[in-house]
Amino acid sequence: MIEKEQVTADILKEMKELAHQVRSLINGMPPEELLGYIYAQLLMTSNNTTSPESDIEVTSEERNEFQFLLEYIHAVLASDIAPEDVEFDETKFGELFTLSRRLREKSIFFAMVSSANTDNTDFGSGTADIEFHAKTSWVMLRGNRYQVLEGEFYKYVLAPHDDILNDIYGVGAVDIAEGFQQLANTTRTGQANAIEEMFKQFEAAQRFAKEKGKQLEEVMAEWIEANAQQTKNAGLAVDDMLRGGITNVSRHTKLPSEFLADLAYQRGEEVDFFSEGDYSGTPYRTLPARKKPLIKLDEDYFAIDPCFIRDAGYRSLLFNLLQKKPEYKEQFKERQKVMSEAAFPEILAEQLASATVYQEVYYKDPNTKKWAENDTLVLIDDVLYLVEAKAGAAATIASPELDFKRHSQSIKDLILKAYKQCERFFEYLKSADEVSIFNLVNGKYEEIGKLRHSDYRVMIPIGLTVESFSPFSAFSKSLPQVKPLLGRHSFVSISIDDLFVLRRMLPTPGLFAHYMEVRQAIAGVQQGLLFDEFDHLGAYLTKNRFDQDIIEQSKSENAGLVICDGFSDIVDRFFESEQWETKPQPTQYFPDVVLKVLSALDISREPGWLSVDSLVRDFGEESRNDFGKYLSDLDQSIEKHPARYFAHGGEGKPIFVWMQNSKYDVEWEKVNNIASAVAIFLDTKELMGVLIKVRNDRVYEAAQYFRVNVPTEQTESNVHIYEEAQSMRERTQRPTATGKQHFLEPQKKRKIGRNESCPCGSGEKYKKCHGH
Repeated sequence: MIEKEQVTADILKEMKELAHQVRSLINGMPPEELLGYIYAQLLMTSNNTTSPESDIEVTSEERNEFQFLLEYIHAVLASDIAPEDVEFDETKFGELFTLSRRLREKSIFFAMVSSANTDNTDFGSGTADIEFHAKTSWVMLRGNRYQVLEGEFYKYVLAPHDDILNDIYGVGAVDIAEGFQQLANTTRTGQANAIEEMFKQFEAAQRFAKEKGKQLEEVMAEWIEANAQQTKNAGLAVDDMLRGGITNVSRHTKLPSEFLADLAYQRGEEVDFFSEGDYSGTPYRTLPARKKPLIKLDEDYFAIDPCFIRDAGYRSLLFNLLQKKPEYKEQFKERQKVMSEAAFPEILAEQLASATVYQEVYYKDPNTKKWAENDTLVLIDDVLYLVEAKAGAAATIASPELDFKRHSQSIKDLILKAYKQCERFFEYLKSADEVSIFNLVNGKYEEIGKLRHSDYRVMIPIGLTVESFSPFSAFSKSLPQVKPLLGRHSFVSISIDDLFVLRRMLPTPGLFAHYMEVRQAIAGVQQGLLFDEFDHLGAYLTKNRFDQDIIEQSKSENAGLVICDGFSDIVDRFFESEQWETKPQPTQYFPDVVLKVLSALDISREPGWLSVDSLVRDFGEESRNDFGKYLSDLDQSIEKHPARYFAHGGEGKPIFVWMQNSKYDVEWEKVNNIASAVAIFLDTKELMGVLIKVRNDRVYEAAQYFRVNVPTEQTESNVHIYEEAQSMRERTQRPTATGKQHFLEPQKKRKIGRNESCPCGSGEKYKKCHGH
């Protein structure tokens, strides 16, 4: 232990020395030229240029190193007044970049050694690993939202305070959101735009010279005089290219100066970062950009580090809003509460189309006999989402190294408070076959619905925060107190930030519900660790049932922990593309005919449809292809027959498909008898049924789930079913769960009374089920 403590102290000393050398070099250079040089380096090593020959792309590690340096430039400019004599020196910049890289590397080594010495047990036996990830994230993680979605995020989360923002700054949520999006766009594409502008002006000047019949140098002064605006545009383009102009918020947005001033440091205003002490100037102090993301240089405001305008801008803005309007505090809290509680069903309106949404749900806790409350309950088919919204992780503005106990406690509070509220509701739901839920109206509890836990195949408890607080959200399962609710429903922690991405990448109710099933399954796999929601999303898009991959990998490698990194790349690349709004989004592959089934289920949305959708989406690549082949074989000839059917083994969960020619009425008695016989033939205790109605042009008009009755013993009333199963055995050369197709001739139809039980087996009256 003494050895480790000495190593920790030595690394800390090196970090402080490196930080103060970095400070000295930054102070010796003009900030605009320094910024221009850094952004030019990024441009030259990126393929986001106008040159088709430039195909060398900057690695994420190199980009992170530049990002780290930008944070320190912001810190130095905020901490020191502008020196009188400054000069840009390319050699000194090389030295600066090397020192910055070394400081970053030392910070990671420090995280390793200091975390190994932790005596904290907040996260059980995994606390040392989590402390390490918390510290490395503090140093390295920036900009964990996608730039192209900035406007969406700010527009939504600032909308509740629109009137106050207008009152203070003269601009509301929409204008502020637009300003943040403009800034994000400029730092993303501004240099390429500047290069394009320079080419345009150069070509215009050449045409001018050609018209005059002179050389360009001879007419340049005349052209400048005749084209004042174009000349100004060219000058601004040069500024964007060479002097960090793309970070000039004053120029590239319409945000008012008073607004920008509240988010900005004056030169030399910050007094804490480089002040004396153990961590002076190191990344384990709170970087000034976490408190105020902008810097004022002369009369303009600059976003030196574009990531912190995203990561810290929201908190900084709300802090200043309350500083200027302290009387708004209580109303602010209430508006934040309403916004966050409504976020899940509002942002995911398409994914939850046709869902029943209850908000501010009350019930009487059977244990305490007191009224309890939950935020948002969403019911869609046989899937239940229970969402508990929390304000955010503002306490994490404090460094995890300076006080990991406090840092982790703020996160634990966010996770555990939401978890406990979900746990209490789930226990209430399971306390009886049917329970009532209430709203509080004018001081009285009014019943708004009844719930039966047996109606829900999937129940997902969710803790929702306004801002992302990775990696802790992914680590929530490591908390000893966080166990699957009722022994099987794992808790999921996500953010409003995440929802804006999920709604784009998972556009349908079935796709979103299946992702959340897999997401919940991974949350229940203790030995698997993914960094954030976008790693989960990327793993789902590329691997589907990634939870099963983790389990298999941990078994084969006898590993206690499987760390999965880099899966977000597929999502990252999509949002980094210039054509992200029009190009197809990454998605899992399904044969077209299988997509027709999923679409028909979505259109029909008959009870139980999500269970069929989930089963089909669970299929691996081979099963999907086999399933598609059987469907194609049937629908190519369905116009010649009233119905055909097959059974498919899938991933160990068999499915029975009845394909119905839509010209004929469904003979439910026959469907049920054949399905039951297939279950006996397959020797399975459970078989899912789906009926697909197909037109002659092979269009799937509708698809619906039906329950298959699996006989447990032969009786006088079901002997015909057992005989049919025996006939199936005789017709097949070998028993298989993957595909024998048959066609059936129509039988004389029996008219079903509207008040009789529906023959599909649902238990409902025919008039309320398939008789409408």
